[in-house]
Amino acid sequence: MFDKLKFILEKYEELSLKVSDPDIIANQPVWKKHMKELGELEPVALKYKEYQKASEEMAQAKEMLEQDDEEIRELAKMEIADLEEKIPALENELKILMLPKDPNDDKNVILEIRAGTGGEEAALFGMDLLRMYLRYAERRGWKAEVIDANETELGGIKEVEVMIKGKGAYSRMKYESGTHRVQRVPDTESSGRIHTSAATVAVLPEVDDVEVEIRPEDIKVDVYRASGHGGQCVNTTDSAVRITHLPTGLVVTCQDEKSQLKNKDKAMRVLKSRLYDKMVREQNESVSAERRSQIGSGDRSERIRTYNFPQGRVTDHRINMTIYKLDSFLDGEIDEIVDGLITSDQAEKMKNF
Repeated sequence: MFDKLKFILEKYEELSLKVSDPDIIANQPVWKKHMKELGELEPVALKYKEYQKASEEMAQAKEMLEQDDEEIRELAKMEIADLEEKIPALENELKILMLPKDPNDDKNVILEIRAGTGGEEAALFGMDLLRMYLRYAERRGWKAEVIDANETELGGIKEVEVMIKGKGAYSRMKYESGTHRVQRVPDTESSGRIHTSAATVAVLPEVDDVEVEIRPEDIKVDVYRASGHGGQCVNTTDSAVRITHLPTGLVVTCQDEKSQLKNKDKAMRVLKSRLYDKMVREQNESVSAERRSQIGSGDRSERIRTYNFPQGRVTDHRINMTIYKLDSFLDGEIDEIVDGLITSDQAEKMKNF
């Protein structure tokens, strides 16, 4: 690991000089490429420098133990005690930084929510999840826009697609894929009985053209008048677009823009992401369950989380974590559980480091 860290630091310092070279700055494509690579190496390089400094301080402190001055030796012992805690912590941080990166982590996200079992109550829960993720995106400084939505008369959502754009969006949102279950007394329930409903969430990375190729002859494009109950999710237009991918039967619609061209562009982006997700899932089917990460399998058929209203709690079943902050959680404060999922994922990967 340390040989690789030394190479990364050398590369980082080399690039730092290059991006300051006037000749390279003048060549913007090359300069941008170097800046991107520099940004990717920087967290590891700076943490390794911190580790090197701590190691040097440890060596110096041990030398101070040989001094005749009792006061200096006591200071050295105190410094060594501090460094004995600091250095292993830095080593652990370096290991995490060196773990293989998910190539999709920096990509934008296409979020899909669909009402599951539970009828209208499931649709209302789907709307709760939509609001939660829109608030979360807002808190993270990401841009979120609803691409398409199928609403119910009572204000629920049968299905909705949202584009979320922002740094690291997929790296955090990917853990939301799965079946979300809600336990509460519906407004329509006169006897006060608790009902259990569910909604499924799919988080897809937005993919580039080079990753998924769609031939023109493989798609059918229909244009129709947009419809819906209005509100924030649907803008009525005359240029809604439906794209059908003939080889797979996948269908994508978009109706939030007044421009047919813009709707088609958004629908194509969603279709590419769905095709990419399908391709990845087919590849993962050949991987045995034992080799899948507890979190990383991303199986949407699994129940991942329960939202219990009577007890005011949220439980994530993948990491057995329960928090009693349901209201704030549904208001987009979901980082506590997301951070727990990331930590668990990293620990699983560290076993094979």
